[in-house]
Amino acid sequence: MNYKPDPIDTSKVNLTTEHLKITELLAKNTHEIWAKQRISEGWKYGKNRDDAQKLHPGLVPYEELPESEKEYDRVISMGVIKTLLAIGYRIEGSETTTEKTATVDDSNLSLILESLKKSSQLNLKSLQTIRRETINLHLRYPEIFRILGEYILKLGEPLMAYDILSEGLKEWPNDIRLQQLLALSLARIGATQRANNLLLELVNSGKNDQETISLLARTHKDLWQQASSPEESTQQIALAAQRYQQAYQMSKNYYPGINAATMTMLMGDAETAKAIAVEVRGKCLAELPPVSQRNENDYWLLATLGETALILGENSEAEDWYGQAAEKGKNRFGDLSSTRRNATLILEYRQGDINWVKNCLPISRVVVFSGHMIDEPGRTIPRFPPEIESQVYEAIRDRLIQLDARLGYASAAYGSDILFLEALSELEGETHIVLPHERENFLKESVDIIPNSNWRQRFEQVLEKATEVIIPTHYNLEQSNIVYEYTNRILYGLAKMRAQQLETELIPMAVWNQQIGGIGGTARAVEFWRQWNNNVEIIDIQQILESVMTNKVEIVNKVSTTPTSLQLTSTPEDKNHLIMALLFADVKSYSKLKENQISLFVEHFLGAVANFEAKSDYKPVMKNTWGDALYYVFSNVRDAGLFALELCNLVQSTDWEKVELPASLNLRVALHTGVVYKYTNPITGMTSYSGTHVSYAARIEPITPPGKVYSSQAFAAMVASEGVKEFTCDYVGQTSLAKSYGTFPTYHVRHCGGG
Repeated sequence: MNYKPDPIDTSKVNLTTEHLKITELLAKNTHEIWAKQRISEGWKYGKNRDDAQKLHPGLVPYEELPESEKEYDRVISMGVIKTLLAIGYRIEGSETTTEKTATVDDSNLSLILESLKKSSQLNLKSLQTIRRETINLHLRYPEIFRILGEYILKLGEPLMAYDILSEGLKEWPNDIRLQQLLALSLARIGATQRANNLLLELVNSGKNDQETISLLARTHKDLWQQASSPEESTQQIALAAQRYQQAYQMSKNYYPGINAATMTMLMGDAETAKAIAVEVRGKCLAELPPVSQRNENDYWLLATLGETALILGENSEAEDWYGQAAEKGKNRFGDLSSTRRNATLILEYRQGDINWVKNCLPISRVVVFSGHMIDEPGRTIPRFPPEIESQVYEAIRDRLIQLDARLGYASAAYGSDILFLEALSELEGETHIVLPHERENFLKESVDIIPNSNWRQRFEQVLEKATEVIIPTHYNLEQSNIVYEYTNRILYGLAKMRAQQLETELIPMAVWNQQIGGIGGTARAVEFWRQWNNNVEIIDIQQILESVMTNKVEIVNKVSTTPTSLQLTSTPEDKNHLIMALLFADVKSYSKLKENQISLFVEHFLGAVANFEAKSDYKPVMKNTWGDALYYVFSNVRDAGLFALELCNLVQSTDWEKVELPASLNLRVALHTGVVYKYTNPITGMTSYSGTHVSYAARIEPITPPGKVYSSQAFAAMVASEGVKEFTCDYVGQTSLAKSYGTFPTYHVRHCGGG
């Protein structure tokens, strides 16, 4: 039989909370129609089905059905809704619809979400939309937050998961599952010590269940890998093995069991590790369904069987199990990354080939992109004429397929950017967009250029499909491309952070004519990438153009009458607008100083800061102070970060009581990076820096805890972009800044290995 089912593709359909509510109504109605038909045929309720006597246990009100039956109706109903949306229909309600959907409470929404999660009908965009909408529903139960957190973590988005879980914990601060998932999101973000502290608090408060103990063990495993001394390394690996074994003895569950086996092997006890692995393998095989019945919910069973085989030295069997796990876990980047980490540890311990496991458990590469815009009408020497759009699109798509790259970071200008985003969407990839400035200005400057074209519509479509859209600068600088330069660096940093989280490869890709260009352009992006990455992919648009000109004379006649030699252009540098790192600091307890302590503060506190700065290796290009506030400007994020951390250490290590100042004297330090205006102050005659990014940095400082250094997302991205190794930026969450400035992603800056 050659029949191959070919249903309508609904994978790109984005769902909302209203769609979930309609699903429940349709599921109930489907049951009512079925029940009415059966009753009309003479069927009656019976505890057990009997076709001869026409008895059926399902002839009860929908609310009394077992969840397995409701789940079947929900999945069918959601399939209908997604199909209608996929083929272009819209679902519009009335007042009557609103009244009916209002009866669907959040406990039912949780069950619908759980059903969809099991049937793999949710994508990241839908999860984001549902997350935003659930916040305003005044939920009575925490289940929705749990389900969203679990699923978003599974898809490899720990920052997004952290935000939704934090929102849930505001309402249910003692919910153990939300706390566990928050700790897992912290661990996957890289905030290992925070995750460890949270889990230790749970254990010390009596939460000694196997899941909490297992997660605590995972953080000790991470701390072992991050250890800066042999003593710390020995301590952390022992704690990891001990906690995993404790959880396994409590539950006999395969998850802590396989980790106990792996950590025991890494400690050098191969025989005990193999004994545990054999036991775990038996448990997994007993639970594993037949091949024909397996689905994505069997991912961890298959992955664990792969790891047991690896511990037992059965590499070919491990390869088979890992291959099956990878097939069931497609796009579960977070889970794949976790599985690959353990396999890599085992192979490194045995001095095996770690590339082997990368092939078994492939994780999509992350691509950061830049490319030329399509030529404006009237351009004399062509670079990217509209006639070669399809060839450029095919080249981008083919290169993405070749690289197995499905996670992309780009801007959204007409031409190469939009083609890249469209190609990723065609490949069911995930897109992250950074716009240089506000949407309307960007449309005017970088999208609505060619008359009677469809670029604006396509721009709106790629933004609608994007996983996230970030606008780091909320203004446009006319006659300056510095904000585009800033955007390119932020893009690279965000992409690098994502690649590091997933432990996959970052690939910069450009559609470029290989000619020099101006600030903020593709040539400058490539130049910047090559400082940090040897693997830059170039789609040579000049070659594509020459190929088309050779083969299609009519296009040559349209764009040029002579062979092209693309002109070299270079936009002049903007010497007044610069990308700088900004530091704001404020002194805790300054307002409590008595009048006679002001002079002591000036002499000892400000004096100590001045002496520190004079001796520091990290020199600011500008400094200012007023009252207890400090303002510094640095030429790069590395200097700003190290200066901030050492300044905090100075303040916290000084005994202020010795000089008759409050012992509680401390600093709150905020860091940001952005485009600022450099000028000579007409009043003071001093060089200064100003602009909206300075105001933004100042708003972070009031929400920073005393003794800590907090930063913006832009600063964290630039730290990653420039390969800073001395300190790290741990995600804190979406934080409301001072003076109603808005809510933005915020990071805790700390020394690597420090708190």
